[in-house]
Amino acid sequence: MTVCRFGSSRLRWGGGPFFFSFPPRRGGALPAPGLFPRFPRLFTSPPVARSVRSVKSRAPACRPFGAGFFILCNPAGQGGMRVLVACEYSGRVRQAFRAIGHEAWSCDLYEPAEDGSQWHISGDAVKAAYEGGWDLMIAHPPCTHLAVSGARWWKDKAEEQKEALAFVRALMAAPIHRIAIENPVSKISSAIRKPDQIIHPWQFGHGETKATCLWLKGLPLLVPTNVVDGREANIHRMPQSAYRWKNRSRTYPGIASAMAAQWGKAA
Repeated sequence: MTVCRFGSSRLRWGGGPFFFSFPPRRGGALPAPGLFPRFPRLFTSPPVARSVRSVKSRAPACRPFGAGFFILCNPAGQGGMRVLVACEYSGRVRQAFRAIGHEAWSCDLYEPAEDGSQWHISGDAVKAAYEGGWDLMIAHPPCTHLAVSGARWWKDKAEEQKEALAFVRALMAAPIHRIAIENPVSKISSAIRKPDQIIHPWQFGHGETKATCLWLKGLPLLVPTNVVDGREANIHRMPQSAYRWKNRSRTYPGIASAMAAQWGKAA
């Protein structure tokens, strides 16, 4: 992450988004233009950026990021989208988008990033979705109380299911132009709306079956990339364990790559 505080020598570069605060100390100078080649106009004129208004007019990509701070899109992203992968701890979808130049972040309330990545938000996915200024969100809301595979227990978890559906509705209503909600066949279909598409791993290079529903906003249907033989229901045959839910929730690499390659061009 790059942190730049006008009027001081504090500067740290790490390829992520960068922040700046106002006002600069009297007599402070702006950073050298060469440090931020994607935003030459912002840093080439004298230090007249004494107010939020003047800087926003000179930096259209500038967005509020808390008291006294503003954030600019990732200068290392080379024009890529800002992507939030909500409710993901494995990092597979995030990795697929970052591999082709997008500024992608995973987010999970309870789990740290499995790969130890710095590009992970430990916090509320809804809060992140509403405050991050994202171009695209792919969300994997928990299906524990929603999947039809557990329908026989629904009568005993009415309140939990109500909360789970409210969470899905909040994600769907996020102020993001492109949204994909991913879940197995679930209560979402009857309580909110039917999915736009149902995909299987065998369509993307994995010889397995796992019906995955996609509710889409501003995105095209995923096109199968590698239809292969094999229709094994390996996910459903996993033995019971404390980590079964984590293993079942990981996105297949072939599907993650297809999301990045196809939806990464939707801007």
